[in-house]
Amino acid sequence: MVIICDQEKVKPNTMKKQLIFLVTLSFMMTTACMQNKQHAKLKYPVAKKVDTVDTYFTHQVADPFRWLEDDNSAETAEWVAEENAITNEYLGKIPFREQLRKRLTDIWNYPKYGVPFKKGDHYFFFKNDGIQNQSVLYIQDTPESEPTVLLDPNSLSEDGTVALASMGISKDGKFLAYSIARGGSDWNEIFVLNIENREVLPDHINWVKFSGVSWKDNGFFYSGYNKPEEGEELKGQNRFHKVYYHHLNTDQKDDQLIYEDKNEPLRTYAAYTTDDEAFLMISESESTSGNSLYASKINTLKDISFVKIANGFDNDYQVIDHIGDQLILITNYEAPKQKLVLTDYRNSDPEKWEVLIPEKGQVLEGASLVSDVLFTQYLEDASSKAYFYTLKGELIRELELPTLGALGGFSGEKGNPTAFYGFSSFTIPSSVYEYDIISGKSTLIHASEVDFDASLYQTEQVFFASKDGTKIPMFIVHKKNLNMNNDNPTMMYGYGGFNISLTPGFSVSRATFLEQGGVFVMVNLRGGGEYGEAWHKQGTLMNKQNVFDDFIAAARYLINNKYTSSEKLAILGGSNGGLLVGACMTQEPELFKVAIPIVGVMDMLRYQDFTIGWAWASDYGRSDDSEEMFNYLYSYSPLHNIKDGVNYPATLAITADHDDRVVPAHTFKFMATLQEKDGGKNPVLVRIETKAGHGAGKPTSKQIDEAADMYSFIMFNLGMHPEYE
Repeated sequence: MVIICDQEKVKPNTMKKQLIFLVTLSFMMTTACMQNKQHAKLKYPVAKKVDTVDTYFTHQVADPFRWLEDDNSAETAEWVAEENAITNEYLGKIPFREQLRKRLTDIWNYPKYGVPFKKGDHYFFFKNDGIQNQSVLYIQDTPESEPTVLLDPNSLSEDGTVALASMGISKDGKFLAYSIARGGSDWNEIFVLNIENREVLPDHINWVKFSGVSWKDNGFFYSGYNKPEEGEELKGQNRFHKVYYHHLNTDQKDDQLIYEDKNEPLRTYAAYTTDDEAFLMISESESTSGNSLYASKINTLKDISFVKIANGFDNDYQVIDHIGDQLILITNYEAPKQKLVLTDYRNSDPEKWEVLIPEKGQVLEGASLVSDVLFTQYLEDASSKAYFYTLKGELIRELELPTLGALGGFSGEKGNPTAFYGFSSFTIPSSVYEYDIISGKSTLIHASEVDFDASLYQTEQVFFASKDGTKIPMFIVHKKNLNMNNDNPTMMYGYGGFNISLTPGFSVSRATFLEQGGVFVMVNLRGGGEYGEAWHKQGTLMNKQNVFDDFIAAARYLINNKYTSSEKLAILGGSNGGLLVGACMTQEPELFKVAIPIVGVMDMLRYQDFTIGWAWASDYGRSDDSEEMFNYLYSYSPLHNIKDGVNYPATLAITADHDDRVVPAHTFKFMATLQEKDGGKNPVLVRIETKAGHGAGKPTSKQIDEAADMYSFIMFNLGMHPEYE
């Protein structure tokens, strides 16, 4: 096609429109050409097969790609390099990938503020100027004074792959203990900073994991493991968690052991103190839900004795503060949607608890003691609600939020009427407010000025019937006046596990999909915490299939109600959500056009053998629990349900070499199997990030690169033709 125009007669705006048209036309023609080429199936790296067979009760299960579990082998490294090469070659031919990357960088580049908090005589907050790899910690004397940089994690590595993992500031505000994670690993190192002179002390603590930093006097409590054997750092099973106390200016080898259990190798112990450092609690867990709770009123560090105030692992217990010797607990004991209770720290009998705020229809997510009142945060149909109560449990007022959305943190302190909170929605980035507890007035102090026009979009919440008739909610976000013609490119996201709630929130990368006419859908599946512990239990163990049924029913609702079609539908999820995608794409391969499983749990028979996998058994069950449990896990395990000759969706599986939460072997084995057995011509590719982990602390540069690859893959395979000026 040749288009000729008389430039002297064409107005500048008309020329610009024609240029955009020509560029778009070029994209469409190039895209169509490339898509035609994809009718020839890609040639994938050949993965060798080994004769590894496991016996589960009376069942033998082959594991021919077991060798890919060895992340230190040269063979695995070669396979990874070959897989990345073919993936990069494919992605590099998507004609709009670089324009999308530029748009992502541009829209990402706006200041992002965290919620301020006070410690000692200073205020602290995090800020990212735009596309800094890591957010920076600032300090200021008052909320109005000029802030200065206290800790810049970007200075800790040239490529931004060293991230701040957790931190704790001493009660007097003089010292900052902070932990860092390298390359996305769950392993942390703790350092200490003198806040006054910015000097980093010689204190250095290694092999910290699943731990916060809780101060007491001239030191702090933390949790960790013994140094792992060489080569096992990123995959070896984590055993015998311990709690220590570290005195400032001493060596780690001299740290005081506070708690361990030599008879229970597969439990974790989290230590935390109340804000005034009067009480020390230890939460004992053997999974991701349910805990025992120990409390100690600390007189001296040499004489710490605990009372077990909550026993067993069937319920959750957390101390949020205290009033005198009365601890304030948030718990789901005999209250699936949680309640607040008061108990003496020496009391271990729940029958003697005093109910402060009883369970109600909404789910109690958290609480804190601020000024002289109780702040409580709830969920109602997966959106935030918040209320203030007296210390006797009497309602004062509701915190009026701007719209349907989610609170992004709330901070305040005893005796101070000034508090702060963050808020966001699907189309509004996080904003920060100052709140006067006495008057009930909110004042916007930091609004996010992102290059995205929220007025063009709408969010609706619908409820649909799952396979068993249960009503499931989901949010649908799209441009206003959407044409309901079964032809809208649509992206479904879900999680459905571990009592985790999905709530409205802004995503920069998702915004680029919405801009191009995409529909975003977030499904609040069973297994999450949106409706309390009962909702969670409906998606665990022998009820896990409910989660997949919910997601599949959501897809059919969207198709039946003319939002989209199977040819225009993509699904994605991470971690447990990666399992969700893997299970749904293997159970209903024709229902979806694109599948994006991110750091997914794909081998349900062996997940417990790696790092902290054993802690997920409360949600999943284990293949060695019983023959019945084995059969159930085997029936949906994504790795074990890939069938020969099936036309699977276009798949881009994403993992990382330093993921020691869900080890990359899950994705490696799944994709090696999928590439071997897939009978269609859709691309089935794997993207393996280096110097990155499960997701936390990933530098902005890597987030943008991953989003550009992921969204260009989705858009291209959904037949979208993005337009960029």
